[in-house]
Amino acid sequence: MKFLIEKQVGLMRTGVIKTPHGEIKTPAFVVAGTRAAVKALTVPEVLALGGQAILANTYHLMLQPGVDLIEKAGGLAQFMGFSGATFTDSGGFQIMSLPKAKVMKDGVMFRSHIDGREMLMTPEISMDAQRKIGADLHMAFDLPVGYDGEADFSKTKQALSTTHAWATKCLEAHQGEKFAKQALYGVVQGGKFTELRKESAEFFDALPFFGYGIGSIYNAREAAELLGAMSQILSPERPRHLLGMGAEPLDLFVGVENGMDTFDCVAPTRQARNGALYTFDGRINIKNAKYREDFSPIDEACDCYCCKNYNKAYMRHLFQTGELLGLTLASIHNEHFVVQLVKKIRASIENNTFLMLKNSFLKRYYGKITP
Repeated sequence: MKFLIEKQVGLMRTGVIKTPHGEIKTPAFVVAGTRAAVKALTVPEVLALGGQAILANTYHLMLQPGVDLIEKAGGLAQFMGFSGATFTDSGGFQIMSLPKAKVMKDGVMFRSHIDGREMLMTPEISMDAQRKIGADLHMAFDLPVGYDGEADFSKTKQALSTTHAWATKCLEAHQGEKFAKQALYGVVQGGKFTELRKESAEFFDALPFFGYGIGSIYNAREAAELLGAMSQILSPERPRHLLGMGAEPLDLFVGVENGMDTFDCVAPTRQARNGALYTFDGRINIKNAKYREDFSPIDEACDCYCCKNYNKAYMRHLFQTGELLGLTLASIHNEHFVVQLVKKIRASIENNTFLMLKNSFLKRYYGKITP
C-alpha cells in the first residue's frame, strides 16, 4: 500500500494510491456504494464512467447483510463483483445521526434503524468489522461534530478529545498479519475552530496512520481556510480524503486547491434519483415541463452513455412515468459528470492550467467566478 506524489503545485498535488486491488490516480472522486451497491448502477457502468474506487459504510453493512457474511464471500470487492480499490468509512457519522445514540467513554450505544435492536460500536468493533468487510482503505472510528454552528467550542473540544482517544485504540487494534493488506486513515476533526483543527492535525500527524480523513466539513468554500491550515500541518507524503464532499462542484475545486486528494459523496446518485442533473451550465430539473419537447442531450459537452444515446424529452418521460431506466440513466450521467470533472482537475494540475479550468468552469456553471 503506497501513496506517491507525481506533481505538487502549492498545496495542490497529483499522485497515485497503490492498493492490492488497483491504483487510484489522484485527485479522484470515490463513488459511494454505501451498502455494497452504487444506487441504480451496475459495476460495469461504474467502471465505464471512470470510477476508480468505491466507498461503503461500516454501519450499514453491519446491519445488512452482516460483516461475517461479507468475509465469507471473500471481502467487499468480491462480494459486489468490483475489481478496483475499496474504502470503508467507520459509520461514526451515521451512528451519531441516530436519534438515541448515546456516547460513552469506550464507544456509542445506538439502536438499529431497521429493527430497533440495541447495538454497541467501539473502536475495536469498528476495526474488526472493517477487517471482515475487507476494504483496502479504512477510516478510524471518530466522534463527528457539526461544522455549521450546532456545537460550541467546549463541546467540540470534548468531542475532539474522544476522537483522539478512539483513534489511538483504532491504531492499536489495526495491527498484525490480519490487516497486512489494509491501510488505516485517521479522521481529523475540530468543527469550525481553526485552533482545534490544527490540534487534531498535529495529533494525527504524529501517529503512523497511512492517510487522513477530514471530517465534519459540509461546505469546502466556507472551510477553505481550515483545509489549508490542516494541509500545512499534515505530512504531505500521506493521502488526504475529504469525507462526504462532492455535492457542489465548487467544493471539489476548493478541496483540491487546499491539499485534498480524494472525495466521496452520495449526492450525484441521490440527486439523479430526484431528477436533478448536472450540466456545464448548472444543475437542471429534468421533470420541468419545458423539457417535454427538448430533444437535445442533457449536456452537449458530455460524453456519458446517457448523453450519447438519449435526450431531455425522453428522460423527462421516464421520470414522469416512473420508469426505473430513468434512475439508471440519470445516475450514470451525474456520477460521470463528477468523476470526470475531478479527472479534468487532475489533468489541469499536470499541465499548469488549473486556474483557467476553475475560472471557466465556475463562470459557466454558476454564472459567475466564485471564489
